[in-house]
Amino acid sequence: MDTIRSLRCFVRAVELGSLSAVAREEGTSQPTVSKLMVALERELGVRLLERSTTSLQPTPQGSRFYQRALGVLAAYQEAVADARGQTDTPAGLVRVNAPSAFGQFRLNALLAPFMARYPQVEIELILDDRMVDLVKDGVDIAVRQGHELPPDAVARLAGVSPRQLVAAPEYLRAHGEPLQPRDLARFDYIRFAWLADGDLLTLQRGEQVETVHTHGRYRVNSALAIRESLAAGGGIGLCPLWLVQDLLGSGALVRVLPEWQGRPQPLHLLSPSRRYQPLRARLLLDHLATEIAHLPGYAAQLI
Repeated sequence: MDTIRSLRCFVRAVELGSLSAVAREEGTSQPTVSKLMVALERELGVRLLERSTTSLQPTPQGSRFYQRALGVLAAYQEAVADARGQTDTPAGLVRVNAPSAFGQFRLNALLAPFMARYPQVEIELILDDRMVDLVKDGVDIAVRQGHELPPDAVARLAGVSPRQLVAAPEYLRAHGEPLQPRDLARFDYIRFAWLADGDLLTLQRGEQVETVHTHGRYRVNSALAIRESLAAGGGIGLCPLWLVQDLLGSGALVRVLPEWQGRPQPLHLLSPSRRYQPLRARLLLDHLATEIAHLPGYAAQLI
């Protein structure tokens, strides 16, 4: 029996919940994977997986064996790398997941220097605004903005971006400026389409907090589209500084109610909650943490 292959297939079967999905990953057939699992269970003398027509779950013994198998596979990979003289030479694929706007506007440019430094590393960048399952989707590093994080991942704070009200000077000349938060109800407010609070906007000034009801006819599910709409004079919006710092610097956008701001937006780098990470993933994680903290519009810690 090919023990390493059997362990790898078992681990992915637990993570994906499907022998067919494992077979697709391995480029083989479902009966072949099933035979490997039967042989592994026979060798161990315990049932590892409970199978039904609709689901596949690890048994209690299988759950414990899964945790040990992860360590065995990681140690094997390290041993192979050491035998090939690659312990200090990162190589292989790193899968990265990030929100679409941040990935296009900021993250994409940070990856090229890393790849130039480590020519044997491949990166697959998937831009997706949904909260992915790092294990099931095979993601090594996920970039996540905001305060909601999955409980089953290791999170590393890379930076925090203040959120400020901004608008184009032309818009303010044509419509005037709000003098206090409640005045925002009289202006065109551009916001992300799927906000949990809808049109409600919470602003802070020191210890003072105000929640106001905004009004806007334009909502969009793209931060880059919001940026362009604000620069074109479409209204007022609350944006993280990483998205608009350059436009504020050039004067294309200006601050509105500058004493008030929204809750800062943290950015975390997530990795699967496993004991071992490949060298290539650890190095990329360190690279991104360093570079993101120095991006325009970011601070290294919560404010």
